[in-house]
Amino acid sequence: MNYCMNCGAKLEKRYHEQEKKEILYCPACKEFRFPIYNVAVSMIVMNRTGEKILLIKQYGRDQYILVAGYVNRGEDAEAAVIREVKEELGLTVHSMIFNHSHFFEPSNTLMLNFAVYVEEEEPQPNWEIDSYRFFTREGAREQVKRPSLAQRFLDEFLEKIENDKEETENS
Repeated sequence: MNYCMNCGAKLEKRYHEQEKKEILYCPACKEFRFPIYNVAVSMIVMNRTGEKILLIKQYGRDQYILVAGYVNRGEDAEAAVIREVKEELGLTVHSMIFNHSHFFEPSNTLMLNFAVYVEEEEPQPNWEIDSYRFFTREGAREQVKRPSLAQRFLDEFLEKIENDKEETENS
């Protein structure tokens, strides 16, 4: 952000006493301006048992990724998850678990990743989806675009599942 979103004046860096660091400042408005960024959700879409993971291809690209979409103004992240899965795949989310977040610099977006369990196993994709496929957990791990944020989220989630399973078996 180089210009004030209120008045359009060029921002400058000034030391902010409470933050103990330089923050962008608008000399015209005489106010500090904190970062603004997009928020999006991405979803590890699984069947009811969690044994199959759905990956998609979209916008003419040839690699599998996770379902994702932006959070609308005034919308909770969880509502965005339900909406995006319904809009893009025609599937109904019956439960979800927050997985991880990561700031994605190329699009100035805070990505919030959820693992979701869906009722149906027959997607009705909209125009945004070129193709889709359910994979086993290991198959999804092998097929997801590498390197990518989708791969990172998927790997983190599958590692959590594996660690939880080991802990349960060792108890």
